[in-house]
Amino acid sequence: MTGGSVRASAVRTTCPYCGVGCGLEVESGPQGAVAIRGDDGHPANFGRICSKGAALGDTLDLEGRLLHPEIRGARVSWNQALDAVADGFTRTVAAHGPDSVAFYVSGQLLTEDYYVANKLMKGFIGSANIDTNSRLCMASAVAGYKRAFGADTVPNDYEDLERANLIVLVGSNLAWCHPVLYQRVVRAKSTNPQLRVVVIDPRRTATCDSADLFLQIRPGTDVLLFNGLLHYLREDAIDWEFLDAHTEGFGVAMRTAKDTAPSIPAVADACGLDGDDVVEFYRWFARTPATVTVFSQGVNQSSSGTDKVNAIINVHLATGRIGKPGAGPFSITGQPNAMGGREVGGLANQLAAHMDFAPADVDRVGRFWNAPRIATRPGLKAVDLFDAIDTGAVKAVWIMSTNPVVSMPDADRVRRALERCELVVVSDCVRKTDTTDLAHVLLPAATWGEKSGTVTNSERRISRQRKFLPEPGESRADWWIVAQVARRMGFAAEFAYQTPADIFREHARLSAFENGGARAFDIGALADVSDAGYDVLEPIQWPRPARSGAECETSGAPPARLFADGRFFTPSGKAQLVATDPRPPAQLPSPDYPLVLNTGRIRDQWHTMTRTGRSARLMGRHPEPFVQVHPLDAARFDVATGDLVAVENALGRVVVRVEITDAVAPGQVFVPMHWSAQCASLARIGALLPAVVDPVSGQPELKHAAVRIRRYSPAWHAFVLSREPLEIAGASYVAIAKGQGYWRHELAGEALPPSWPEWADALLGPRAERLEFSDSAGRYRAARVVGGKLVACAFVAATKALPSRNWLAGLFASGRIDDEARLAILAGRAAKPGAESGPIVCSCFSVGRSTLLRAIRTQSLVSADAIGKALHAGTNCGSCVPELKALIAEAAG
Repeated sequence: MTGGSVRASAVRTTCPYCGVGCGLEVESGPQGAVAIRGDDGHPANFGRICSKGAALGDTLDLEGRLLHPEIRGARVSWNQALDAVADGFTRTVAAHGPDSVAFYVSGQLLTEDYYVANKLMKGFIGSANIDTNSRLCMASAVAGYKRAFGADTVPNDYEDLERANLIVLVGSNLAWCHPVLYQRVVRAKSTNPQLRVVVIDPRRTATCDSADLFLQIRPGTDVLLFNGLLHYLREDAIDWEFLDAHTEGFGVAMRTAKDTAPSIPAVADACGLDGDDVVEFYRWFARTPATVTVFSQGVNQSSSGTDKVNAIINVHLATGRIGKPGAGPFSITGQPNAMGGREVGGLANQLAAHMDFAPADVDRVGRFWNAPRIATRPGLKAVDLFDAIDTGAVKAVWIMSTNPVVSMPDADRVRRALERCELVVVSDCVRKTDTTDLAHVLLPAATWGEKSGTVTNSERRISRQRKFLPEPGESRADWWIVAQVARRMGFAAEFAYQTPADIFREHARLSAFENGGARAFDIGALADVSDAGYDVLEPIQWPRPARSGAECETSGAPPARLFADGRFFTPSGKAQLVATDPRPPAQLPSPDYPLVLNTGRIRDQWHTMTRTGRSARLMGRHPEPFVQVHPLDAARFDVATGDLVAVENALGRVVVRVEITDAVAPGQVFVPMHWSAQCASLARIGALLPAVVDPVSGQPELKHAAVRIRRYSPAWHAFVLSREPLEIAGASYVAIAKGQGYWRHELAGEALPPSWPEWADALLGPRAERLEFSDSAGRYRAARVVGGKLVACAFVAATKALPSRNWLAGLFASGRIDDEARLAILAGRAAKPGAESGPIVCSCFSVGRSTLLRAIRTQSLVSADAIGKALHAGTNCGSCVPELKALIAEAAG
């Protein structure tokens, strides 16, 4: 144990969401009940979990699961499905060569899954055409670290957030995307009065609640800002001794910084910032040795992402702020095992165990694997891979545990590419996604809670995911599926794994093979871990090289701090400062498309919502796709809160609901990335994003596209609440969300039906059981009540002016509704005031806005802590605390 206590009956595992890698304890109860709580002993979270982690128990049922193999929609045996995959890939390689096939994998895979897939493709099929959705997440961080340090080596750990006196958050909405880390920052500020936080972001996010300084930077100008900082540091903050002894390239980097950022006024003007704020940031950085710069997708997801990373690393190298407690450039990954995928070579430009395609590495890995036709050059990165499918160069693709038809840029082209591909194999746990709809072969994969293995978090900490549920139906672990295909392709001896522990030991041995300290990634100390030792493996950071004569090490004791000795993994052993010449985003606003589109996550959702969308409490905060618009732009384009608008450009179009807020700057809009065709008719934001990539990392520019908005004016608006999800005809706008005991359908249509009662027949059932109301203004309302329970209700209007859904939704959780409620149903509001909770604010405890405002006013609550004591809101992950503070201010006003 690393501390704390665990109930004897609990299974210790790791959360399947973000790169924080929180430890969880899971306890099974009667009738399949599962209790999930944070693991007090896990060093990533010490018992804290976020709203998504707290709701994991809501997502464990088998609704929508893929439970049996299928070929072209027909159920088949595993033997038939595996033979079809193996034969299809073998025939394609024989006819067209190894580069005619590809794998597209995922940071949702466990390290053992990743390892087997990478080994099959690169070592035995003979192509490096295996890439991962982590390419969309952290490839620029990988490239930047490798350019600077000679290895993909994150130099920090989470304790540096508590040791720092300055935390600079760049392109990171830590409060929503990594809430547990954000709470560590908040607690650090409360105990360290010297600690300052600077947030650099084009959008004012919840993370700014803790900021001492917010720099609302113009999109795409990060390199310029940090070049200006490097130029400023020349006055008195450069660590010349460190530079001389341990780095190269300072002169060229500084000259580029001086040429591109000659003065603070020039930087401020180009970045859209106040000059005094820039000076303040530069002064704080110059005067604070214990500085950590945390960066995430706002940096990485850019056509100049690698240069942004190196511009950040440059200022740390120039000041010697690396290899020391509380200092360093810290990449926070987005997925639970993005780091593990990097370790095994899940990216197309890596080989395995942090080796590349240098001849010596190819020879080394080939000998270790006994690989007959090991790949000798990098394969196709994600965007290029789908382009090759589109052109027919890649004729067979296996997609594992990801949904590229939603998440990739130019998503409509990705869909078209898969539609024309000769063989599309998809391994997934979900039966119906935008991507599985296009598969020829579907393979049912086990999911979180049903399989065992390891993941590595953002601080290089390897943790166990442990099985606590049986594999449902015929689902199987991904490593087993891939190994079975490999055996059928003729490679049985090299894929004879029986357990995940077998794979992990091989992975650890490869990390140490002919290493001798030349490679940063080394977990040779775990190469001989027993099955029993693997089962009880504690969270452990790498590097963990084997020590002569030592037993296999499974403890969580920390390794030596990376780069503390000033030695790096470049040929010279010195870190490289990289000259970074600022360049604008690839697609700039124009008269036709005058707005900049930014995308990202929201607090309670994950990727394409195949898991989080099954939790009613997580859907309560944002049940519909939306766009955030600045008030000036709302006036400019004549749109109001709650309107439906089309956001569009030459690539595509989405229709989403308007939120007006000054969180976005004038000229910019923000649309979340999560909605797919399974839950909204037209909200795949990837369809609007051009497939422009960083030339070094291959990471797409997902944070910047030129768009326009215009009001969408349908002939009618409606919502339907029902106990079951419905297929609704005649609607041009549909958004579906799961609620507590009901499903919410938000609708709009361009053509009026012949009769609203006839339209409702298919949705609500017999008219004899319906309450109905209609008028000449185009309003129609109906409800079906059977046995004293509300079964479904529909509200239609000619405008968006419809009743609140919240009180009606609450009736579905009731038993029999009383006569008073029955009479009030068609009004859409309770007969007595105070019964409605309002839109969800705190997802952890399902506390609504109206409930909060009533409590603030009636109980005179004047702080977030007071609200927490009264209603529990804000006391778990804390990510709603900024909203609680805003409600206090609203109530006072």
